[in-house]
Amino acid sequence: MTLLRAENITVSDADTPILHPVSLHLSPGEPLVVLGETGSGKSLLAQAIMGTLPKDLSPKGRVVLGDRLLDAARPVGFRPLWGREIAVLPQEPWLSLDPLMRAGAQVSEAHRLVRGLGAAEARAQAQEDLARLSLDGAEDRYPHELSGGMAQRVAIAAARAGGARIVIADEPTKGLDAARRDEVADLLLAELAQGGGLLVITHDLALARRIGGRIIILREGKVVEAGVTRSVMAAPVKEYTRELIAADPETWAARRKPPAGAAMLSATGLAAERGGHRLFSDISFDLCEGRILGVTGPSGCGKSTLGDVILGLVRPAAGRVEREPGLPPTAFQKLYQDPVAAFPRHRTLGRTLFDVACRHGQTQGRIDALMPRLGLAPALLNRKPGAVSGGELQRLALLRLLLVRPRFIFADEPTSRLDPITQKQVIGLLTETAEREGCGIMLVSHDAALVGATADHVLSLAAPQKHTELNAPIVAGALQ
Repeated sequence: MTLLRAENITVSDADTPILHPVSLHLSPGEPLVVLGETGSGKSLLAQAIMGTLPKDLSPKGRVVLGDRLLDAARPVGFRPLWGREIAVLPQEPWLSLDPLMRAGAQVSEAHRLVRGLGAAEARAQAQEDLARLSLDGAEDRYPHELSGGMAQRVAIAAARAGGARIVIADEPTKGLDAARRDEVADLLLAELAQGGGLLVITHDLALARRIGGRIIILREGKVVEAGVTRSVMAAPVKEYTRELIAADPETWAARRKPPAGAAMLSATGLAAERGGHRLFSDISFDLCEGRILGVTGPSGCGKSTLGDVILGLVRPAAGRVEREPGLPPTAFQKLYQDPVAAFPRHRTLGRTLFDVACRHGQTQGRIDALMPRLGLAPALLNRKPGAVSGGELQRLALLRLLLVRPRFIFADEPTSRLDPITQKQVIGLLTETAEREGCGIMLVSHDAALVGATADHVLSLAAPQKHTELNAPIVAGALQ
């Protein structure tokens, strides 16, 4: 028995094919993983199967769902099935969550409207769903009061509330620490025990291994390799698959620590709160020119809030931050965890980047020089944010930031959307920026191996006692 079959799915931008023919099937109880680099067409494949592609992209092919035959070129036919027969766990929680509704209400609404539960039963079920995802107490918070990882888990709970047998999970663990990643993977796998179907879109090698089942490797919109996940990951046949697996941060050599320059900012006794709860206390450190300070810890521990305090975007509950005098406010920049929320939706990316370049005395030539270093195709500049992948948008956000030539960068999960190969390139560009331009960087990541190999010092917000600054290898080893 086959729950879903997709045949010869393609996607084109005008006359340019960006996803070449892909066929797949979902069987009850057997997960399918689609793994590939950023911009390989993974999310486009999922959107074409769901009927949710942007209007300026053209899909072809057909989808067989039970006894229904659907034409990918006519997405209106998919709408009655959303939430009831097939559900998607979105890559961008900020676009799927209502900013004016509390988390609990968003989940209970799906139980009421899709499953037909009564109001009281829907609220109780929503609380249970959130508790299963370690979100006890989050039901009264608005999306902007949640960390990126917490918002992702709320979006998962809302998408699953309709009870659809088939789930398409598009980067479901983006930005989550290892423990939360495994919890989400186990939650998705638990649904399979009841005979459901699961399609997971990811660039995360650890998640692919955890999910298991079968796997399809995509590159530049084409299938490179396919087979049983365990076999492909253990003994890949194609050179590209071997390169992808070899780029895992677990295999990176530790970065050589550069000589320290002058201190560009100092934090003393910092504390912060969110929703009346203390996130951290007594944080003190100095950040010198050319140095990278890693910040790590579980989802929701306050990593992003710490950066906002340093940048003056959030008032600390205690303590103070001192910056190098004489620097303009634009010298201190943030690379946001969710670039979708940081780009104007209705302007082309090229226009947005050019405006920033002009504002800071740069030229189009600077943009053109940075594009290949970030692995970005020039054609992306003609598109709007909704027509590029999350990983491509994250690299464009880094490009925009580098146009300002900042002295300090707070990089909030800058590679959470990126495949291992692209991740290594982007981290390399960040470290090069620190060393060549004397830029101080605070690097936030849930990946202890990445932080251990990249940072000169690490601040762990996971420690139950007073937060301390330690050598990167020591902290990375303790967190593993």
